[in-house]
Parts: sequence; C-alpha cells; structure tokens
Amino acid sequence: MKSRYLALAPALVFAVGACSGGASTPAASAPAATRSAVASPSAAVQRIEVKLTDALRMEPAGMTVKAGQSVTFVVTNAGAIQHEFFVGDQAAQDDHERVMASMGAMGMNEPDGIVLKPGETMELTHTFSTAGAFQAGCHESGHYTAGMKATITVTE
Repeated sequence: MKSRYLALAPALVFAVGACSGGASTPAASAPAATRSAVASPSAAVQRIEVKLTDALRMEPAGMTVKAGQSVTFVVTNAGAIQHEFFVGDQAAQDDHERVMASMGAMGMNEPDGIVLKPGETMELTHTFSTAGAFQAGCHESGHYTAGMKATITVTE
C-alpha cells in the first residue's frame, strides 16, 4: 500500500505545481510575505524594481507604497557577491541583524526576506497592513551597518 502512494508522489507534486499558477522564472520559487488578508484577484499589485549593488546600496533608496495594497518587490542582485532583501520595521531589522550575525550571515529565504546570488532576480510580495516607516535591508555580514538599506514609506 505504501509503495502505491510513493508512486503517486511525483504526479501529485506536478499537479500541485501546475495548479499554483506560478511563473517559470526563478522568481516563482520566491516566498510571498503577507501581513494582512490576501488581496482579491481584482486588486492591483504594485511592482517595484530594486537593484542590490556591491557598493552596498539598494536602488531605489526610498519607496512609497499604500497600506493594504500588495506590493511585489522585483529584486535583482547586480553585484558579484551574495546579497539579501529583508523587509520589516526597525525592530525587525535589528532582530534580523542579530540573528544573521549569530549564524555567520548564512541567510535563507523566509516570508519577509530573500537571499540572492550574484546576477539572480527574485520576487518578494508583501502587504503592509498599517501606515508607517519600514525598511528593506541586506544583512549579509557588514552590509546593513555599511548602509545597505532602503526606506519604505507606507501611506494610508
């Protein structure tokens, strides 16, 4: 009986993947972060292209989004070293910096952040439920403290 289920596993994985509606780009495997209810299919999703550089900068350095509206950050690592794109308020950034330092800056993809190899492009979708000041930061060793961050202003 168990072997019959194992034989069905590849077909199930294919069926789930086919029904997910994901694109065939590397960005399709990026995690989606949602802080509030899932947006309806008719809701517009704002897309913001972000470039991470080896000069330890994020471009653009400032972004404005609307509370309750989903935003997809299309993030490209334009450098030759690994970078990270982590979204959160100042407390979340501080906590993430401590965690990354304790792990030797070995980041991993998670709901609020993605790790990008040189030349890689990934997407992170986030819905900010409240207005306020947020940041995107790279917490690879020394990057955040060197200024590799961007301001995200969330308006009503």
